[in-house]
Amino acid sequence: MDIFEEAVRLRPDKRAELVDTLLSSLNKPDKEIDRLWAKEVESRIEAYEQGVIKAVSLEEVLKKYQ
Repeated sequence: MDIFEEAVRLRPDKRAELVDTLLSSLNKPDKEIDRLWAKEVESRIEAYEQGVIKAVSLEEVLKKYQ
């Protein structure tokens, strides 16, 4: 019996748990990516505070794509 056949025989909640675990295993934390995102966030906050960029409301963003 292959893994798929065994998996589909599980109760729905156990299958969902298996799917979640498998997907999570594909998204391992990467410290370098986390560091780069933190740097980007700080840069954007600083630009906002200095008036280089402005905030846009959610409504304005959604209007753009309607």
